[in-house]
Amino acid sequence: MDLIFKYYAIDWVAMALSLYAVYLLGNKNKWGFVSFIISNVLWVVVGFMMESYAVSVGNFVFLLMNSRGLLKWIKEA
Repeated sequence: MDLIFKYYAIDWVAMALSLYAVYLLGNKNKWGFVSFIISNVLWVVVGFMMESYAVSVGNFVFLLMNSRGLLKWIKEA
């Protein structure tokens, strides 16, 4: 049971938000970008907790890409 909550369940919340974001974007809902941005922040935190800087850096780049997507969506609306 300790392994499930090793990272204080932050990883589980990040995973759930990522899946929800995919669902929202699949339905052409801009809130999917917001969900992805929050999950990216959480994955960066988990990456540092795991001492996996690749996870942190990768999700920081995803954070930038999702922020760009949200800004483009807002400009087009």
